[in-house]
Amino acid sequence: MISHIDNVSAVAMKIPGAEKAWKKVCISPQEGWEGYVMRVFELEPGGNTPEHTHPWPHINYFLQGEGAVYLDGTAHEVKAGSFAYIPSNALHKMINRGDDVFRFICIVPEEGEG
Repeated sequence: MISHIDNVSAVAMKIPGAEKAWKKVCISPQEGWEGYVMRVFELEPGGNTPEHTHPWPHINYFLQGEGAVYLDGTAHEVKAGSFAYIPSNALHKMINRGDDVFRFICIVPEEGEG
């Protein structure tokens, strides 16, 4: 499978606490990657994901913009080129702290995509 991010439809995150947040599911078991899902999130200026936990870990790679990853109560400033590992059950949240779109890859086990 070969594609481009512009060919993937963005879906607004409609969960409590999410603001100005969009998700694009790029690669999943539907495309042949069994067990994992790669998504790209876009947070508009002033946007954020909700503060939450879940029983699976995930990894993030930050592509564009600048923001903060709140992990277990500590804010970590990130920008394009930064990456993070979020352990299972860790309280976390992403916030756009810049004037441009904050875009990042998030890879989760299959049960993390819902």
